[in-house]
Amino acid sequence: MANIAQPSVQSLLIEMKFNGQPLSTGTAFVVATVKGPHLITNRHNVTGRRQDTNAPLSPTGGIPNEIVVVHNRKGFLGQWVLKKEPLYAGDTPLWKEHPTLGALADFVALPLSDLTDVEVFPYDPSNPGPALFVGTADTVSVVGFPFGMTAGGAFGVWATGFLASEPEVDFNNLPIQLIDCRSRQGQSGSPVIAYRSGGMVAMADGGAAAFAGPVWKFIGIYSGRINAESDIGIVWKAAAVQQLIASL
Repeated sequence: MANIAQPSVQSLLIEMKFNGQPLSTGTAFVVATVKGPHLITNRHNVTGRRQDTNAPLSPTGGIPNEIVVVHNRKGFLGQWVLKKEPLYAGDTPLWKEHPTLGALADFVALPLSDLTDVEVFPYDPSNPGPALFVGTADTVSVVGFPFGMTAGGAFGVWATGFLASEPEVDFNNLPIQLIDCRSRQGQSGSPVIAYRSGGMVAMADGGAAAFAGPVWKFIGIYSGRINAESDIGIVWKAAAVQQLIASL
């Protein structure tokens, strides 16, 4: 990818709409499944409702019935193509929720119906990357689109912070870990990664390994902050995302 970091193109800008009327923006990414490529994003993006109160997120009260995805154009890095995906077949949602957590889990998988002229750069939560050591206070990045903004073209914006909880411990008895990162509206649905630029890198087995170039590990999916006054963010773990993919 020349001098472009692959995670910058793996994050996709999305816009939720009702009958063509814009409601909100967010972030998503693609995964491969046995049923073809699926879009992973937050549940609250597709429902248009808060996870805790079920109240509409849009000040208009509108609930989305379609989503526009800004995909990478096939064969032309740095060009993009817009594709519209329906969210319902009649009254039936097209997205799939976590097989056991259901609506409690703030992430879903939406099948992609139109990939004509699209280049797909999927994440694979079952193989999240090299076994880097990522512990509390280590740096992680949320790659997405705060307030619908891009880093030029449709490249993702990198917001970097730190793991704020023990990776092996579940927050609120859910497969969630916390991060300390100044992330904001529009980054909901962003992949969260541990990105290392190369050289000697600490590994999960307690050793270290030398890498000639950048490496990264998929940590999970960002879904917002614990409250509006805090920079502590919620990340659903990669293993939980993989459970959803395996259930499709």
